[in-house]
Amino acid sequence: MSESLLSIQSVDKHFGQHQVLFDVSLDVARGDVVVLIGPSGSGKTTLLRCVNQLESISSGQILVNDVKVGHVEHVRGLRRASDKQISAQRAQAGMVFQRFNLFQHRTALENITEGLIRVRRIKKPEAEQRGRALLERVGLAQKADSYPANLSGGQQQRVAIARALAMQPELLLFDEPTSALDPETVGEVLAVMRELAQSGMTMVVATHEMAFAREVADRVVMMDAGRIVETGEPEAVFGNPQSERTQRFLSKIL
Repeated sequence: MSESLLSIQSVDKHFGQHQVLFDVSLDVARGDVVVLIGPSGSGKTTLLRCVNQLESISSGQILVNDVKVGHVEHVRGLRRASDKQISAQRAQAGMVFQRFNLFQHRTALENITEGLIRVRRIKKPEAEQRGRALLERVGLAQKADSYPANLSGGQQQRVAIARALAMQPELLLFDEPTSALDPETVGEVLAVMRELAQSGMTMVVATHEMAFAREVADRVVMMDAGRIVETGEPEAVFGNPQSERTQRFLSKIL
């Protein structure tokens, strides 16, 4: 197997006549934290959605664990995966969204166990045991029976992280996980993400939290207008950016 858990190779993405990703290539090694930075509309969210097969790419290929996503091996070569096979592939790459996407009529624990019971066919007592352990990991053991409406934004996002972890993915994708949060609750979500990074979880994070990127990332990737314009270690990108576009972007937000 390759050293890369995720390999994005020459990916283009069109929405009709509008192209939003241009020849994007990126490898993410196992255990690495890669942070995507750049202005709104630069393609970060679309790229993450393509990795998780919420959007289909127009050209190029994406491999997770050396398997081309959206395809399966067949005696006559690769063929398009069925919806069921895509769901199984998608489970390898958990995704945490800006807006939590929790089921409002389910408790925190039920939100976490839903996929385990329905997709993984795990018996309810075992699923609940795993769910409670994950709630404890994200600091919400006492909120198992609370509904999303009774949780703060930061608490809801931590439940969403626990839900993604429940499927035991090899890769976690974060799409601006703190952008919808009050400033008071941003820190508690970032603390959970730091713990995940320290535990060796492979992560790709789109964020405007530059302090987090500088502290946690193994590599920072600057995107603009659907292209990667610079990539490097945080110290290099933040301390001595080579791209004029990166320089302008950082000068406005740091």
